[in-house]
Order: sequence, then C-alpha cells, then structure tokens
Amino acid sequence: MARIQVLDQGTINQIAAGEVIERPASVVKELLENAIDAKATAVTVEIRDGGISFIRVTDNGCGIPKEELPLAFQRHSTSKIRSVEDLILVSSLGFRGEALSSIAAVAQVEVITRVPESITGSRYQIEGGKEISLEEIGAPEGTTFVARNLFYNTPVRRKFLKTAATEGAHVADLVEKIALSHPEVSIRFIQNNQNKLYTSGNHNLKDIVYTIFGREITAQLVPLSCEHEVVAVSGFIGKPVIARASRSFELYFINGRYIKSPVIFKAIEEAYRPFMMQHKYPFTMLQLRIEPEYLDVNVHPAKMELRFRDGETVFRVVRDAIAAALAEQELIPEAVPGKAERKEDTVQPGIVASVTDLEKAVSDTTQSSKSSSEKKPEKVVIPEPFEEKRRELLHMVSAAGPLAKPSARPEPGWNADRKTDAPEPKTDYAAENTPRAGKEAVLHERMEDKYGKSEQLSLFSEKLLSPESRSRHRLIGQLFDTYWLVEFNDQLYIIDQHAAHEKVLYEKTMAAFKTRQHTSQMVEPPVILSLNAREEELLRNNLRYFTDIGFEIEYFGGREYALHGVPDNLFAIASRDLFLEMLDELADDIPAGNAELIYEKVASMSCKAAVKGNHAMSFAEADQLIDSLLGLENPYACPHGRPTIISMSKYELEKKFKRIV
Repeated sequence: MARIQVLDQGTINQIAAGEVIERPASVVKELLENAIDAKATAVTVEIRDGGISFIRVTDNGCGIPKEELPLAFQRHSTSKIRSVEDLILVSSLGFRGEALSSIAAVAQVEVITRVPESITGSRYQIEGGKEISLEEIGAPEGTTFVARNLFYNTPVRRKFLKTAATEGAHVADLVEKIALSHPEVSIRFIQNNQNKLYTSGNHNLKDIVYTIFGREITAQLVPLSCEHEVVAVSGFIGKPVIARASRSFELYFINGRYIKSPVIFKAIEEAYRPFMMQHKYPFTMLQLRIEPEYLDVNVHPAKMELRFRDGETVFRVVRDAIAAALAEQELIPEAVPGKAERKEDTVQPGIVASVTDLEKAVSDTTQSSKSSSEKKPEKVVIPEPFEEKRRELLHMVSAAGPLAKPSARPEPGWNADRKTDAPEPKTDYAAENTPRAGKEAVLHERMEDKYGKSEQLSLFSEKLLSPESRSRHRLIGQLFDTYWLVEFNDQLYIIDQHAAHEKVLYEKTMAAFKTRQHTSQMVEPPVILSLNAREEELLRNNLRYFTDIGFEIEYFGGREYALHGVPDNLFAIASRDLFLEMLDELADDIPAGNAELIYEKVASMSCKAAVKGNHAMSFAEADQLIDSLLGLENPYACPHGRPTIISMSKYELEKKFKRIV
C-alpha cells in the first residue's frame, strides 16, 4: 500500500482549479464578479479564440495595493470575509478566495492595477502558480486582468475544451447574464476585436433586455414588483405568446447573483401553468432581494446554487407575484401576418409608436391618397387627444436632420498610451451597441420629457372581457360551427367555443372543490367498476377526495365497486371508461394524498363535458358563454394551455385587402 503524504502546493492548486475553472467562461465569471465587488461602474471584457488564448477584464474599481498583490493569489485569501460568522451575512458575489489562485494555477496571468490614493500603479505576473515579477508602472485607476493560454500546463484539461466558437458563445452568454443582473454597471464585451455587447449602466433593465433579446421580446414584457418581509421581487415577465421550448429564458437573479434554483423554477412554472401549453416555458427577468441571513450561498464552488432558510415562503411570494401580474393583463394573442409582411412593421392604429413607424405610416398614407382621386382613402388614425402630439412628433422628425456621429468613448480603466497585444477596433460603439442610437433615440427622449414615458400613451386600456366593455360587444356569428366572431374597438376577436367552455367548466369545478359547494347527480342503474390491483389501490388511497368532489362510490364485493353518483357537471359523460381514465391520470405523477393535484386532474376531466367543435350553437348560448368568461380568473387559455380567444385588428385586415399599402 502506498504511503500517505501531503500533496505539493502546485498539485493542490490545480485540483482546486478543477472545481472552480471549467472553461474560459469560468475565468470571465470570476474576474467580472470581482470587478463588480470592487465597486466598478464600467467594465470591459475582451476575449480571443473563445477565451482559450486571451482574456482581458478591465475595470475602474478600487484597485489592489501593491503589497497585497502576491497575497491576492494565495488560496483562501479574500477581502470580503474575516471569520466564519461573516459567511452568514455575505453579500458580495465572491468570498471563497479561490478564484485568483485557481486561475493563476492553469494560465499565464498579468495584473495591472492602481488604487485611487496612489500616483503609480503595479504590474504583477504569475504563471502556473509561480510568481514571475512585481514592478511599479504607470497605470489608470482600477484593475486590468489578463489571462493567456488557459490550461497551458494541463494539456489533458485543454483537450476537453470545445471549439473556440462554442467557448466564445459560453462567455457571451455569461457576460449577458451578468449585464442583466447589474444594470447599474456599464459592461462592454469584445470578441475577436468585434464589439458584441455594450450596456450604458443607466440602471434601466429594459434597455438591456432590448439590447440582448431584441424588440419582439421587449414589446411583450410585463413589469412586476412585489415586496415581502422575506423577499422582494422586481423585474419583467414575458407574456405567454413568447414562450420557448426550454428553460433557458427563465432568468432570475438573487441579490445580483445568477443562480439556478429548483424552488424558483417551480414557482415560475406554477404561476404560468394556467396560461401556457405543456412543454412550453416562459421568459422571465426577475431580480430577487433576500436578506443574507435567509440564504446559504456557500454551497457550490462556482456559487451557482444556494439554499433558502424558508424556501416555502420564497416559492409562494414568487409564484403569487407572477400570477398577479399575469392576471392583470388581457392575454389575447393577435393574429399577425407572415414573416414577409412583418418586415413592413408599421404603426398600429391608435398607438404612438417609434419615429420610424410614424414616418412609414405617413409615407403609406401619402401613397394611398395619390392612388385615388374619387374617394379619400382610409388613414392610419391616431385618435384625439393624441392628434396634436402626433403632429408635433412628425414636425420634430422633419426638423431633426442628420445627427452628428457620437464620439468614441475611452474604455473604462484603460491607459490610452499603453500598447496592447492587438490594435483596438475602430468601432462606433454608440451606433453599433446602443439600441436607441441616432434620431429615434433623441426624439424619443424629447417626447418622454414632455409627455412622460411611452407606456402612458397606450390607448388600449379597455379589456374585451370586462363588465364595462360587455355592452359594446357585437356578436357577428359562428364560423365553421366552432368559432364565434366578436367585434370590439376596431378589433375582431375569434372565440374557440370548445376551449372557452372547457375553461368555464374547469374553473367552476375548481371553485366548487375549494368551497366544498359541489352537488352530486345520482346514476341509475349504478355503474359497476371492475378494477385491477393497481386501480383498486389508487381508489382506496384517494377515495375521500373523490367523495369530497361529488362521487358516490360503494364497495360491491371482490374488486368491484358501484358508482352511484357523480359531480353534476360530469353527469353527461358519466361512464366506466371516464372514471378509469381518471384513475390512470392519478397513477402517472400524483402521490397519494395530494388533494390539490387530484382536484386539478378531476377538474380537467370535466372538460370532456364541454361543447365540442363542429357543433352549432345559438346566439343566446354564445352570449351566455361570453358572460361566463367574464367571471373567470384566467379566461384566456383552456386547462391545456391553448388560447380561448385570438384577435385581429382592423388595421391588419385592411393591409390584407390592400386598403393600406
């Protein structure tokens, strides 16, 4: 047997590096978080070859004193905690003291730094954990970390890295997440001498969402804010129309830290479940603030996981906040033209949109007026009292003229005279990276100064499914014996009678379960159920829940049971097959005794009693169905997540008929 011995420091550092540094993105994460902890307001991240050959992170933070530089690269050296008690209240992004020593163990590292009170800076080099040099040089305030040739001394680890493009994509994704978690910090990301991301650090999270995810997603965001004694939730959630096929867009940050938590995932998906189809996942951008004493962040070497002291409260607050924000919205998807027509994205009637949209709308209206001399064509209408604002905005468009090209800003923390390894790219950062650059941004800001934020100009405050609007509905008729057409406020609404009736029955059944106000309908003669061993066990374990919701079941001998009564809303479909189907549903994924999930499964079965498609309904029945939708908590999606109502604007119809070209 081999003798026990203490490993040398180099081996220890490389083992520790294997826990913290998995790929170039791990290096960027640690250095970027250190910059934010150093109170930097601007950070530049630059990589080449996916970060494998070159990573540079520059900040304008507090810097590192010369005498502390060698100490910073020793294991478990940190400025963020002093004792084990500090771990309970730690609020910084880093604290374990392993990042710099791990990076230096597997890369060639150079640090240039200066503290504000010092006239000169310091340059420190360390390679493979071995100190090379420490000298005094001229440097800007802040810190620049350069890591070259990652895993140069561990070729086995280097072989497991992906291609430069793949590793670069991981770094880009990481930088975007940190930019979203810290909108107060200006972050620039440069990849292979090309600017990929720039955030202004203006504290506006929505601007960063626009920069990273684009206009389509930003237009479908719902603001959210909730305060609780344990957790505060703020940010944005996406409407179900921008649902994705994976959880990659369920983003949330806890105390500024990007975290993956099963508790938060479950809370988000539970809140969205009534609004979304199965196997679809929402877009969220949530900032959670939790008192440090309620968290244990010292769980994972890369600090990607944490534990909650009161996970149930966190789950409930997040779920209820999202559900409440969704309930305030009228989530009716709009039928939109195909991609070819979407490229002509013009202003919708009644909306003060962007300057570009208004310019095109005016151009379209002018062309339409030239094409007809007999009759004045339909125009894009912006109702009073916004007509005056529209005219002023168009006047500003014509008067603005070409804007001067913004001057390039110096990179934060950089010394312009110092030579770098590669020439800096000549890029108009403001024009390339700022989403509202140029004429549109200036005019938008002028309008906001005079009239307030753009959200205040929205004219669509009335909901289709509200008692106040009900009297103005115009029920046109039934299409294909399945869909009902309703006209309201220059919009055509199409209601799926089966999906709508499903939702009415579902919520009615769930309400009866919660209030215990169910009624039973007797079945004569009784339905005799012959169950196998598994089905009998399920029935015995859940019999009291079936009784609570209106089923009357009696033991009949052997493995047979007599079904004497069913909930009144299931009487039309009372049968042996229906009950067995319910038992099969329970067998799939519901543990015995989970009353809430059992009620939901049974309620979803009530959908089988809903009126079907290809069934002619009278106008009176359709009116009653719409009245029933008014009283629902969520009338916009059936229990399976399909929409109950879609809409199409008068404007889109006129585009289809070329009344607006």
